[in-house]
Amino acid sequence: MATEILINTYDDYEIIEGEKFMAPSADAWHNNTLGKLYLLIGMHVATNRLGLVFTDSLDVHFPDGNLFKPDFMFISAANSKIVVDNKHSTIHGVPDMVAEVFSRSTMKNDVGIKKEIYERNGVKEYWIINPWSESIEVYLLRDGKYFLDDVYHNYSEAEWNELTDEERAEIKKEVPVTVLDGFKVKIKNIFGWFIE
Repeated sequence: MATEILINTYDDYEIIEGEKFMAPSADAWHNNTLGKLYLLIGMHVATNRLGLVFTDSLDVHFPDGNLFKPDFMFISAANSKIVVDNKHSTIHGVPDMVAEVFSRSTMKNDVGIKKEIYERNGVKEYWIINPWSESIEVYLLRDGKYFLDDVYHNYSEAEWNELTDEERAEIKKEVPVTVLDGFKVKIKNIFGWFIE
C-alpha cells in the first residue's frame, strides 16, 4: 500500500545581495520576544491610527533588489503605499522601522549585512534584539548612516542587586520608539513572561 507524503512547497527564503538564503524556523524565546514586541507596539499604533505593524511572514522587496522577511516592521500611515495588496501581500519599498530578533543561525547577518542593507535603503530605525542577554541595540538613521542610540538591557534581580545606586540611576527601563514620536516600551515587558 502506497503512502502519500505531503511536501510543503512554500519557499521561506530571503535574498541577500543576490544570493538566496533559506529562512529557518525560530525558537520559542525568539517567538515570545517577537510576540510581545508586536503586541506592545502594535496596540499603540492601532489605537492611534499611526500605520501598520507586521511580523516575519511578509516579504519586503527593497529598492536595491534585496528581499527580506524582517522579524518585525512598522510602516507609517504616510508610507502605506508600499503595502501591495495582492494574492500574496508584500511590501515594495522601505519600512519606517525594522527589528530583528536573534536566532543562532541568523545573528551574524542581523548585525552585519542586513544592518548595512537596512541603512543603505533608508530604514529610519533598526532594533537588534538579543533574547538570551535580554538586550536591545537601537540604531537611528542620521544623514544616511546609522548611529547607535543606546543599548537597553533587562537586568535580572541578581544583576540589579550588584549595581551601585549611581549605576541604577543611569539605567533606562524603557525603550523609546523614535519613529513613533518617542513612544516608550518597558524593556521587561518585551522579555518577561508577563506584561505589567
